Amino acid sequence: MWLYGRHAVLAALANPDRAVRRLLASAEFIERHGQEIAVARAKGAAPPPPENATRDEIARRLTDGAVHQGIAALVGPLPEAGMDDLLARCGERAHVVALDQVTDPHNVGAILRSAAAFGGAGVIVTARHAPEETGALAKAASGALERVPLVRVVNLARALDELKAAGFWVVGLDERGERTLAQTAPSGRVVLALGAEGDGLRRLTAERCDLLARLPMSASMPSVNVSNAAAVALYELARV
Repeated sequence: MWLYGRHAVLAALANPDRAVRRLLASAEFIERHGQEIAVARAKGAAPPPPENATRDEIARRLTDGAVHQGIAALVGPLPEAGMDDLLARCGERAHVVALDQVTDPHNVGAILRSAAAFGGAGVIVTARHAPEETGALAKAASGALERVPLVRVVNLARALDELKAAGFWVVGLDERGERTLAQTAPSGRVVLALGAEGDGLRRLTAERCDLLARLPMSASMPSVNVSNAAAVALYELARV
């Protein structure tokens, strides 16, 4: 898989769990960010030195329209993270995001970025009806794919039951909620469950939630993009 973009590639270089097989960079990028590349490579698992390549040469390795900023890396997959790995990262206060069939890689990447920014322990997605770890997802995550585990589960309802058994309070974000997320004031171990745009949370997922909460939206704009909703909700949880 090819990763591209400054933040995504530098984070991959610095991740000892990520095997980097090739590193392409334009002369301009190396001139401006050579020190950052060196620092990242020193932290990683012996990634190769950058190969000088033109921006067009880099673009030809990627999907059409990929905004690579002059750098790209051919990488191996990250080790698969499971529920045990996620729980091992969680203390008495921990926030986890569970995505119910959110399929857009840009949305999932942006949610990973927000989770990293607001101290989220991990993001759970369904094994089906969820995007693969592509360059587009990694670019949207802006380096967070290397820092926040993306856990794939076959059965989301069962995963929520496992988290509840581990002391998590499951809050479903839904416009039908009687109270806002701030009014529920959840603390400690919290799972924030979000559904796909349009369809929202599926019935079985909603039934596993301890409560449904909403964001205080204006009547003139009653909904926002799922990644925006996740960012607002994660901020709210972080400040409690």
